[in-house]
Amino acid sequence: MTTSRQVVYFTAPREVVVRTEPLPPPGAGQVLVRTLVSAVSAGTEMLAYRGEMPVNVPLDETIAGMSQPFHYPTPYGYAAVGEVIAVGAGVDADWSGRRVFAFVPHQSHFVAAPRELVAVPADLSPHDAAFLPFVETAVSLVMDGQPVIGERVAVWGQGVIGLLTTAILSRFPLAALVAIDPLPLRRARALALGAHAAFSPDAAVDLAAALGPDGADLGYELSGSPAALNQAITAVGFGARLVVGSWYGQKPVSLALGGAFHRRHLRLISSQVSHLAPRWLARWSKERRLAVAWEFLSELRPAASLITHRFSWCDAPLAYQLLDQNPDAVLQLVFDASFQSHLKNSSQED
Repeated sequence: MTTSRQVVYFTAPREVVVRTEPLPPPGAGQVLVRTLVSAVSAGTEMLAYRGEMPVNVPLDETIAGMSQPFHYPTPYGYAAVGEVIAVGAGVDADWSGRRVFAFVPHQSHFVAAPRELVAVPADLSPHDAAFLPFVETAVSLVMDGQPVIGERVAVWGQGVIGLLTTAILSRFPLAALVAIDPLPLRRARALALGAHAAFSPDAAVDLAAALGPDGADLGYELSGSPAALNQAITAVGFGARLVVGSWYGQKPVSLALGGAFHRRHLRLISSQVSHLAPRWLARWSKERRLAVAWEFLSELRPAASLITHRFSWCDAPLAYQLLDQNPDAVLQLVFDASFQSHLKNSSQED
């Protein structure tokens, strides 16, 4: 029986360590899970890494262990796929050997109650299943934007969330689907996932031409950059909807609301995956939305096209340093249990 685990901790701005901690056996009503893959949510986790998390705001009131404001030191992460390797008293033996998804921080093993786990469909690989919260976010963003047949849609930001949103939007019969991102790798991937055109934010003339004289009917700001939100305000048309899915953390956001926004009757829509928007509550639950996310995961199989980097637990400091200093080389980064550390001097703490 495993008696210890490796846990990734954010200990201070731009400081990450991996600690070896005792791992208790599963108690009554619990199972022990060995993590196979844990996906990094780069946008959110870079806020934690850089010390830009908002203060006095719960990380996610709907996820156990994340209902308190962020503080150092703390483990973080919420996209783990693992295999149940032991069951406690009172748990059906059928749980043993199951592959499951859990909203838990980056760690090599964890103990949880079955109700805190989501069974992974048999036809999905662990690497594909680790994208579940990101696809669920993309589904929620598309729902909140409510795209209409024949509309012109623009998506600012082609990180993993932006790319998945673009991929889902490409299933709609839109007149135009335009992706905007400063990085060539991301623009190329957006085109591969169904965008009709992809531009750098500097290519304002080309963007305007692609959206037509009336601008976009629907825009998404998913880049995490306040500057992109200002550009989106100028690029969408009269009466347009603009969905803001970015979490800016403590970044100051200064908006130009005196011109295009004021005169065009634009509608800014806050979209956040922790809760369903009020308009959906009569017919939708988080479980129903999650089921739709699984269906899109089965169709998209994003691991092959979006995972660019895999790290061992012990290499976590190097992984976050890469995301911080060379983000143009990374799409999706994961911690992979099958990988061994290549660092000569491990950053692991006992």
